[in-house]
Amino acid sequence: MEVTRIRALRGPNLWSRHTAVEAIVKCTPAECEIGSIDNFEARLRERFPEIAMLQPAGHNEAVSIAHALEFATLGLQAQAGCPVTFSRTTQTLEAGVFQVVVEYSEEDVGRLALELAEQLCRAATAGLPFDLAAALHGLRELDEDVRLGPSTGAIVYAAVARNIPYRRLTEGSMVQFGWGSKQRRIQAAETDRTSAVAESIAQDKELTKTLLNAAGVAVPFGRPVTGAADAWAAAREIDTRFEGSTVVVKPQDGNQGKGISVNLATREQVEAAYAAAAEVSDDVLVERFLPGHDYRVLVVGNKLVAAARRDPPQVIGDGVHTVRELVELVNGDPRRGEGHATSLTKIRFDDIALARLALQNLGAESVPAKGQRIVLRNNANLSTGGTATDVTDDVHPEFAAQAIAAALTVGLDIAGVDVVCDSVLRPLDEQGGGIVEVNAAPGLRMHLQPSFGKGRAVGEAIVANMFADGDDARIPLVAVAGTNGKTTTVRLIAGILGARGYRVGMTTTDGVYVAGQRIDTGDCSGPKSARNVLLHPDVDAAVLETARGGVLREGLGFDRCNVAVVTNIGLGDHLGLSYISTVEDLSVVKRVIVQNVAPGTGVAVLNAVDTLVASMADACPGSVIFFACDRNHPVMAMHRAQGKRVVYLDGDSVPPSIVASSGSEEQRFPLKDIPVTQNGAIGFQTENAMAAIGAGWALGLEWDILRAGLAGFVNDAQTAPGRFNLFAYRGATLIADYGHNPDAIQALVNAIDQMPAGNGGRRSVVISGAGDRRDEDIRQQTEILGGAFDRVVLYQDQCQRGRADGEVLALLRQGLENARRTTDIREIYGEFLAIDTALGSLQTGDLCLILIDQIEEALEHIARRVAES
Repeated sequence: MEVTRIRALRGPNLWSRHTAVEAIVKCTPAECEIGSIDNFEARLRERFPEIAMLQPAGHNEAVSIAHALEFATLGLQAQAGCPVTFSRTTQTLEAGVFQVVVEYSEEDVGRLALELAEQLCRAATAGLPFDLAAALHGLRELDEDVRLGPSTGAIVYAAVARNIPYRRLTEGSMVQFGWGSKQRRIQAAETDRTSAVAESIAQDKELTKTLLNAAGVAVPFGRPVTGAADAWAAAREIDTRFEGSTVVVKPQDGNQGKGISVNLATREQVEAAYAAAAEVSDDVLVERFLPGHDYRVLVVGNKLVAAARRDPPQVIGDGVHTVRELVELVNGDPRRGEGHATSLTKIRFDDIALARLALQNLGAESVPAKGQRIVLRNNANLSTGGTATDVTDDVHPEFAAQAIAAALTVGLDIAGVDVVCDSVLRPLDEQGGGIVEVNAAPGLRMHLQPSFGKGRAVGEAIVANMFADGDDARIPLVAVAGTNGKTTTVRLIAGILGARGYRVGMTTTDGVYVAGQRIDTGDCSGPKSARNVLLHPDVDAAVLETARGGVLREGLGFDRCNVAVVTNIGLGDHLGLSYISTVEDLSVVKRVIVQNVAPGTGVAVLNAVDTLVASMADACPGSVIFFACDRNHPVMAMHRAQGKRVVYLDGDSVPPSIVASSGSEEQRFPLKDIPVTQNGAIGFQTENAMAAIGAGWALGLEWDILRAGLAGFVNDAQTAPGRFNLFAYRGATLIADYGHNPDAIQALVNAIDQMPAGNGGRRSVVISGAGDRRDEDIRQQTEILGGAFDRVVLYQDQCQRGRADGEVLALLRQGLENARRTTDIREIYGEFLAIDTALGSLQTGDLCLILIDQIEEALEHIARRVAES
């Protein structure tokens, strides 16, 4: 078995909506049927007893070692605690080669699981050992390291429940919710509205106290100190003012209970506590110790959403075990782990714990009496092993008002307010309690999964504070796929949305555009460019060209779209690559955007004349708008009869118009008002305009907006480079186009046949061929052109894409062997020289079609020659 290629499918893809890892697996003839490998399945199960039944999706399929790899990869993740369920193995047309696809929840974990599964299969084949425990431990550790922590995860899951899209921006806790101009960001329990000023105030405990005191919020008396002696002096001041009071010593800007010592009475205790605090911060506070319980109150916006009593880490004696053994027993709770990934943290049995034991006249090896409560730390933070009991339902309204006032005074939109008092059942001022800290980025674990009591929907509360009811933070998103016409259709739709006043983000094969400005160049029709547009804060609507390659390579760059447009499925569009061998295979790839329109509300705009495209309607979870020039086409007629939406060409009306019809209602768009169609002379541009009208209709735009957008779209080299760009050159007509497959070539010929300029003088064409097409597709291009042009200039383009020198030219010449019209054939090395050769022989009334390869450079060259003429 050989795993030759591994890809991460990070969005909805050819196989499912799940994120998945895809591998190409080559098997020997014996490995294609594991029954022929002596005792393989038994040895596999001996090493991994929990692996599922090796049952392929197709019940008549032979079980190969690739299937074993599939189920092992899925099973290892599941046993490690990952929420994964989907997998699939498919044999390609190449003998012994399989595509293995397995869902992952975290990409790094999925890749490691595949690697370990391969090791497992090899061990089972060779009869070698496999350390399952170590493999699962490695997967669990990696999953804990890379998955979202409990606080961030709770907010993300709440957003997903509201259909709000999200994207992790870092390997940590930085997450974006929503798209474009509707986006918001969080980092753990901080949002993009959490100001740096408020956070700085919260970190400065003395400043926080000053502000809260000024606002009438109860806080403990105390002051900053400059050294150990000053700390003891401050403690004496507190004792003088509050007779018999003990003190708390803590860092002025600490967190998670680090360096805090409480209930200190002697000079030795205070000075030792100062030393501990000074290790955490240069600035140290001494405050009056408030007796009572430690409460954490979570304030979101102007609401108290959760409250918990925190108890310090402790064990209860049983008269049998030592303190050390009791700690080990408590830490054996599966809810306790290292760090913040689990609901509870393991109790630290360190010097601080030993010092706290000494105050209770105990040591690590002491055996406490049965029922004796042994406290192991002064503070009650969960991060040091404390526990939490939910008390949200018990909070007195005036108590809540004080906590909310504290958060608002500091200026935090999300705050963890620490309160020390006897009970939350009464107002603070009645019991002498106080607010001791206000924390930015509070941990949510104690509220999500308290040790005792019920968890609270704090993630939902945070999302509700960020987004109004019903706001899913999505912008209008249109995805466009097909063999030909994608880029022009994208630009037309973008023009319509621009007429609506939207700042449009657009991805095409010639770049990324935001509000009309190009921000990236090259072929940007893949998922990376789509994600970049959706990240851009100035984008109000997105129109994304969605090419086959990106879908196969990585999946979609979005989870769902409002509108999916499929223009057509034609021959020659990269057939034979990535195991896409037929137009039927290709249609399955193009169908992915249709499968992922928003359920119920989404719309697919489909070419009714193209059988493969029309059949995609069955896969659409929303509604369908069909378009076609012929309104009487059977698919159109059926759809119209059902009162559903269609867009068609009424060529017999005066003036000829595109019609958007639903039931008895219709809207007309005269072709004379749609410049890109040249009054209907260019058939494929008329189809592109119909698709754009369908998309605008699907988005619910006003009809006048659609008309204005279409009327304002000019198909020149600046607006739509390489898309039927017209030039006048010394009385001849030049057409520059990026058409590069047989269907596109035929559409160009049909359009030229309808043009007056194409039927007067001689016709010439300049053409090369893309080396990554099939031989027959390259030949077919010149077979078509040979019947429509008098002179053909062949050139070898800059990149042969895997072909030998001269190989593409030879195929193009073969296509011209039986040419009905061509009498003059020339071969040129170099695109610009080929263009100049064709231009040099043009006369008044001639027409020259230039099929360009380097779009920008070729158009600049043509424009320069036109200017010189």
